[in-house]
Parts: sequence; C-alpha cells; structure tokens
Amino acid sequence: MSTVLAFNRNASAMLSEATDVWNGYVEKAQPYMPSSTRMAVIGLVNLPIFILLLNALWQFIRPKDRSLPPVVFHWIPFIGSAIAYGNDPINFLFRCREKYGDVFTFILFGRRMTVALGPKGNNFVLGGKVAQVSAEEAYSPLTTPVFGKDVVYDVPNEVLMEQKKFVKFGLSIDNFREYVGMIVNEVETFMNTDPAFKIYQFDDINEWGSFHAMKTMAEITILTASRTLQGREVRENLDKSFADLYTDLDGGFKPVNMLFPNMPSEANRKRDKAQKAMSDFYVDIIRKRATGNHEHDHDMIAALMQQRYKNSRELTEREVAHIMIALLMAGQHTSSATTSWAFLRLADNPDVTEALYREQVEHFGTGEEGKFQPLTYESLKTLPILDAVIRETLRVHPPIHSIIRKVVSDLPVPPTLSAPSKDETFVVPKGHFILSSPAVSHVDPRTWKDPLVWDPSRWNDAEGVAQQASKAYSDEHGEKVDYGFGAVSKGTESPYQPFGAGRHRCIGEQFAYLQIGTILATVVRKVELRLESGFPKNNYHTMITLPKDPCDIRYRRRHFD
Repeated sequence: MSTVLAFNRNASAMLSEATDVWNGYVEKAQPYMPSSTRMAVIGLVNLPIFILLLNALWQFIRPKDRSLPPVVFHWIPFIGSAIAYGNDPINFLFRCREKYGDVFTFILFGRRMTVALGPKGNNFVLGGKVAQVSAEEAYSPLTTPVFGKDVVYDVPNEVLMEQKKFVKFGLSIDNFREYVGMIVNEVETFMNTDPAFKIYQFDDINEWGSFHAMKTMAEITILTASRTLQGREVRENLDKSFADLYTDLDGGFKPVNMLFPNMPSEANRKRDKAQKAMSDFYVDIIRKRATGNHEHDHDMIAALMQQRYKNSRELTEREVAHIMIALLMAGQHTSSATTSWAFLRLADNPDVTEALYREQVEHFGTGEEGKFQPLTYESLKTLPILDAVIRETLRVHPPIHSIIRKVVSDLPVPPTLSAPSKDETFVVPKGHFILSSPAVSHVDPRTWKDPLVWDPSRWNDAEGVAQQASKAYSDEHGEKVDYGFGAVSKGTESPYQPFGAGRHRCIGEQFAYLQIGTILATVVRKVELRLESGFPKNNYHTMITLPKDPCDIRYRRRHFD
C-alpha cells in the first residue's frame, strides 16, 4: 500500500507540474482561442499523460499471476522497456537483475521477453528442446529477407542442421592451411595500396598516420573472407557495384526488422532489390562452374555443390547462393566487429601490443630486423599472447549481446534457476520469447574479477576463472552432442559463450579465430598502434555491437622496407 501511495504522490506531482505549464500557455492563448477548441486541445494534450499514468497505476494494482516471472515496470504501453534496453542492454539487464532476480520479463514493442541470466539461464535458453523453443520463429523475420528463402532460419530445424553440416564440410583443416597465406596476402596488399595506410606507404618510421577502426577492418574482413571462403569469382568482383549491393542488403539487417520485417521503407525496398541481385550473382557463378572445367578446391561454393541431403537431394542453385549470402553477411559483421575492437584495445594498451609483437619476433623472427617467417595454420595455434588477446576481446566485446528464442509450448523455468517459492515454479507461456545474454555473463562480477577491465593476462592462469570458463565452453573431454552437423560440446552452462551454444552454436568459430588472428599478427608485425582519442563506447543500435565514433587509430611503421 505504501508503494501505491508513493506512486500516487509522484504521479500527482508530475501531473500537476504538466498541467501548470499547459494552463499557463492556455491562459496566454485564451483571447485568440474559442472555448470549445481550447477544451479539445487541453484534452488532446493531456490524453498521453493520462495514458502513461493509467498504465503505471495498472501495473501496481492488477492481480499478480504467481506462475509468471515478474514484469519490469515501464511507463509507455506497447513500447515497454524498448528504449532502455535498446540504448544500453547490458546495464538495463543488470539493473533488472538487482530488482527482480535472474528471471524476469520485460515488454518490447508488445512482445513479452522473459530473461534468464547467469550460466543456468544460458542453459535454460540455449539448451532448450526444439519442441519447446524455436530460433527459427524468432529470427526468420530478420534473416529470410536478407539471406533468402529455403536456408538458415527459413527451414525446419532439422534441415538447418543438415545445412550447417554442409558448411562444416567446407571448413576443413586442409582449407584452413591454404587460407592463412591468402589472408596475409590480402592484408599486406591492403596496407601497401589503400589510402587508409598512405603514411605507411611512405616508408617513413617517424611519421604517424591514422585509420578508422571500423571502416578499415570491415574492408579488410570482406577482402579476406571473399578470397578464402567466398571464392575467386567473388573476390574478383569486389568492385563498387558489389559494394553497393552489400550496403543495400546490410541496410535491411537491422534489429528493428526482427519486429517489423516488412515495413514499407526505402531501406527495405533496397534490401529486397539487392537480395535478388546478389542471389543472381551467385547463381551465375554456380552455373558457370557446373559447365566449366575449373578447379575450386578450397572455397565454400565448391564444398556446397558436392553436398546432398539425407534424402539424396542435391542443394539447388538458390540454396547454395543463399547460404553463401548468409556466410557473407553473418561472418562479415561478427569478424569485422571483433577485429575492430581488438585493434582499439591494442591501441589503448601499447604494452600488450609490444608483447604481441615480441611474440612474433620470438616465434617467426629471422634474425634480420623486420623480417619474419610466414605464418601457418599450425603456428597460429601456438601463440598464447595472440590467443589471449582474441579471447579477452570476445569476452569484453562479444558480437551479439542477446540471444532470443520463441516459446512454442509452455515452458517451465527450472526451480534451481528461479522460483517464487519452494513449491512453485515459473512458466513461460507459448507465444512469449525467452532471452539470454552472453554479454552479461561475460562481465558478471559474480564470476569475473574486474570484469570490465580488458586484461589478456587473465587467460594465462590455467586454473583461473577464464580458462575454466573456456574449458566449460569447449568441454573437449566431456560429453559431445550431435545435433545433425557433427558432434560438438554444448557449452550452454559456461559463463563464456563468444559464439553461442547448443544446437545453434556458430560452426565458423575456428575460421573466425584463424581470420582474426592472422589479421592481427600481420598488422602488428608492421606498425605500432596508439588510440587517437578516448576509448569508444558501445553502439547497441546495430545488429552487432560496434564501436561508436570517434574510433580512429594512429599507426607508425616499425621498420623500413
């Protein structure tokens, strides 16, 4: 009762203040306004205030269903907590946990999102059974218009698992061995020719230049991905027209499209046009390969063209094309974001950058200053500082902060996770959504010491929290599960989940480590790095968490050619 009274006092004060302001305006405008018009305007302006207060009051006085998780208080009907969650999801979820516990529900544009935090919460969401939760129903509105029909989340889960197996076939160790040299070549060519590194090209070890972290790494990432996974034809066609198609397609890959995928907007019109054009582009490549006599042993198109479903059906041209688009879009976003964050952190921590460089000298130095032996797939796996830099960057800056599933049958919350009493448990009803947050787990002070501090050295302790979390994620010696694309560790109860977990765990994580590690090692061999301004904040308004501007990095050549 005291809470309701306090709310009423606050609401009355707010209403009184708003009314005083408006009445002052009306009093001045009264000589020029008919009485009937004045009353109508007053009613119209006060209506939103009345709706907000009524919505707030109803949340206090409505009967509570003890079988449902507590609902986060919100002022605006329908919109709910969308603004607070959208602007800073991590702080929003932490604040809610302090008030409501590890399991709670918030309103997001009319949808009920039940959040489950912590390792047990991760397992509840990401380890859910297909009969109870669906990633396809949650993500298809966003991904299908971008990737295309009949792939990824536009197919039943069992078909998606087969498609992941097809992609995994192309991610072979033999291919990875070939990719390292390709990536090094692309990075070196970029540094020797692109305007972002024009000061480097002067062969001057005294002058500093600068590059935009996100824009530059986005370009390098798409160049290296197209040279390796995407294939020779894609790399050769990376001109302005392809870049424009990618930009238009990317314009439809926004969080708002998860909720409103078919809004009649210019961005969505361009998205749909670009999707068809890019699909046709890949189909043309596939048809030429089918009739030609070319060798394409190491790219993903070649791997996919060899695959068959369990019923012996070959993939159609469009299926191959749309899987290639999915690989391009999803892999590009996550890898370029992680690489950008890694370089920003290195620029902000010159001592770590120097240690990373010294590791290169120790393992690959030839004795001649500035000269190194080539990187190889095997050698990249033996560099502890490089590995720690990547892992710590993924911990502090995971590409995806929230993972969502739609509930397709009533879903009880395990009592060990959260329960209103020892004899009861929460139930998430069919049609609601559940959400876990790897980003919250990665910086949870319950698990990590100094969680917000980027400190690669925490990965040096074999018995420390970081390594234990990593072991729980990889679970190399534990039980493996085959969801249809090969045996993998679930990793659903680990507090460290940089690539998701369970049946929807990203199968490209090995390639991501290879790509990011090769880019970092190649650049650090050649230049010193410094942060040009303060460390950038997180931009949560994009699908992948990106750095806000300014995010420029200063660089200086280490050695003369």
